[in-house]
Amino acid sequence: MSKNSNNKQRAMVSAVVLMLAAGTAYASTIMVGGAPMYPNRNIVENAVNSKDHTTLVSAVKAAGLVDTLAGAGPFTVFAPTNEAFARLPKGTVQNLVMPENKPTLTKVLTYHVVAGRYTAQDLMKMVKEGGGQASLKTVEGETLTVMEGRMGHTLYVEDATGGRARVTIANVLQSNGVIHVVNKVLMP
Repeated sequence: MSKNSNNKQRAMVSAVVLMLAAGTAYASTIMVGGAPMYPNRNIVENAVNSKDHTTLVSAVKAAGLVDTLAGAGPFTVFAPTNEAFARLPKGTVQNLVMPENKPTLTKVLTYHVVAGRYTAQDLMKMVKEGGGQASLKTVEGETLTVMEGRMGHTLYVEDATGGRARVTIANVLQSNGVIHVVNKVLMP
């Protein structure tokens, strides 16, 4: 084979490798709230683009948690949607984001965060090893209970009050952790 053929062959192999790598990165990008969630961005950089999480983002800003959730982590965040916040009693969100209620807001928000990176597969494994449920200590300090749905492919998260949130979008990978979108606000 000539030197020119070898160079062309190497160039083609390099191009294929780059295309495969680009395809892998694209495949792991999940759409949430009409926006792509890029795995090379942190939790805050992605969340601000989700139309389904504007209330959560506003609450995180009001609680002063932006720098924390943009930090190194890793964190697992159970992220309630706007619809989940809307199900709270009327006036709850407006009351929580008032400056004088910052400690309560911080407590509620950090109850949705677990130190470490737990994918849905990790959580399912923990649930199976735990005989049907797994306990996770939140950054807030209390516990969330994760369990498998009846059909075996859905995860639920139960809060201290017995309320259950369903994971509606799992494994939204971030550079500093993972987000699992949930359909209910969890209460400590």
